[in-house]
Amino acid sequence: MVLMDPLANAMAAITNAEMRRKKEVVIWPASKLIIRVLRVMQRHGYIGEFEYIDDGRWGKIVVQLLGRINKAGAIKPRWPVRYRDLVEMPQWLRRFIPSRDIGIIILSTPHGVMSHREALEKHTGGVLLAYVY
Repeated sequence: MVLMDPLANAMAAITNAEMRRKKEVVIWPASKLIIRVLRVMQRHGYIGEFEYIDDGRWGKIVVQLLGRINKAGAIKPRWPVRYRDLVEMPQWLRRFIPSRDIGIIILSTPHGVMSHREALEKHTGGVLLAYVY
């Protein structure tokens, strides 16, 4: 397996495990970005607890699944988004989540990794990373 985008591989592993009704999934290689994205997903109730395991190489993350994810994926290319674009609900937001109240888009902002709703509250833009619904 060729690991070109670890975040995309992690999101695909989560989606595939959810489709197979697994209780947990192991994500490797681990990275700080993946851990921050998982924290946002955990804060919004999509996943349960997760644990980083240092195996001496890249590390692994064991994620407890709750069965609440229909689809999770990475957004490529990682487009920059202004605050004004978040407010207007542009076409890219409709492309990734099915409805205004269903799902989140995860952004990397100057204030850290957060959902698009949190970015609206903090009046900040950022770079699109992933979506979950």
